[in-house]
Amino acid sequence: MIKGNKPGKIMLLLGDVAILYGSLLLTLLIRYGSLSSQGAWNDHKLPFFFVNFVWIIIFYVAGLYDVEKSIYPAKIFYIIKTTVFGVAIAVLMFYFIPAFGITPKTNLFIDASMVSIFLWVWRIIYQKKITKGSKIKIFFFGHSGETNSFADFISNNPQLGYKAIGDIDSAELIIIPGKEKISGDSAKTLYEMVKRGKTVVDFYRFYESTAGKIPVSLIGEHWFLENVLELDKRKFEQTKRIIDAILAILFFIPLVILAPLVAIAIKINSSGPIFYQQKRVGKNGKIFEIIKFRSMTNNAERDGAKWAEKNDKRVTFVGNILRKTRIDELPQILNILKGNLSFIGPRPERPEFISDLSEKIPHYKMRHIVKPGLSGWAQINFPYGSSVDDSMQKLQYDLYYIKNRSLVLEVIIILKTIMTVLRREGR
Repeated sequence: MIKGNKPGKIMLLLGDVAILYGSLLLTLLIRYGSLSSQGAWNDHKLPFFFVNFVWIIIFYVAGLYDVEKSIYPAKIFYIIKTTVFGVAIAVLMFYFIPAFGITPKTNLFIDASMVSIFLWVWRIIYQKKITKGSKIKIFFFGHSGETNSFADFISNNPQLGYKAIGDIDSAELIIIPGKEKISGDSAKTLYEMVKRGKTVVDFYRFYESTAGKIPVSLIGEHWFLENVLELDKRKFEQTKRIIDAILAILFFIPLVILAPLVAIAIKINSSGPIFYQQKRVGKNGKIFEIIKFRSMTNNAERDGAKWAEKNDKRVTFVGNILRKTRIDELPQILNILKGNLSFIGPRPERPEFISDLSEKIPHYKMRHIVKPGLSGWAQINFPYGSSVDDSMQKLQYDLYYIKNRSLVLEVIIILKTIMTVLRREGR
């Protein structure tokens, strides 16, 4: 699949690796005058290899490589916050891994300071490069509201690595509305373009690779016939179930430890039960009950089911903390152990909303072909939604997950979810 910004992301990563090791070398030169003095390099190279590896993961989780989402990869204050978090992890590594043989307080401080500054400068340089650098020239073959809107999106986001043009002969990449919508004469024209070395891609495939979601309004039944191959996912689902069970058992321990403290806080803050049970729609449309720590006032839905809203007044003070930290969802470990929920998957929706959403959103029930999850691709890419339009956007991400789900994507979602929790961006 065409990915215009992929080489740029690799370049950004390689630059960060160079910065990490360059900062370490400068730190040792500043402290000791030379790398050979007191065996400084030999003492630091192996421990900092592991530290730098962890820092790269932290940078990734923090979104420092999400260049496709913004023309500005990162600001200095955010880079400093991310580096401070990395330093905290490094301190724990140095003190709890005796095999490192060193506990470099001053060196770590100097190193982290230089890393923060260099990362910021490097991203300024990178930002200038991607805005002025060469782009893949694309031509939209046939126009519609969706293609025109996406062409504007491409123009406003040069970091994606594309440039929309109006001349098919000068284009490197030609975007078509769909093979089934191309007439015989148009097919011959496109065939000649391929003979000239140009690439022809369906719009929904280009949209998917660029935006990380599926354009629901443009796909039909044929898309699902070609892209949803559940037989190919059978081994993945079996492996995923084993991992879910292992992780659920591990997370059951903090659930048992935190439950009494959370229960006391809930009771002090508001009257009502500690736990809250609610019907949700699971795999193949099967209804099940999720269990959560109660975060809203008792009888919050006395007038019937309603969408949760941003800054919902029904959420209690303690409930807001539980939601921001995702602690309110810890009891759903029991749902995972039962097998009606997974750690990763489309968020299960309430049956009261399903019939309405299914009527208004094409292919909505297709999200039920996989097991729902605590977190998912939609949750890390789209803010908490409370409308039909928001549900449409989330479905586009859910369909991307259903098509592309793999262990690698699962790990990516887990890491991004961790950062969401650390930023306290829970709904």
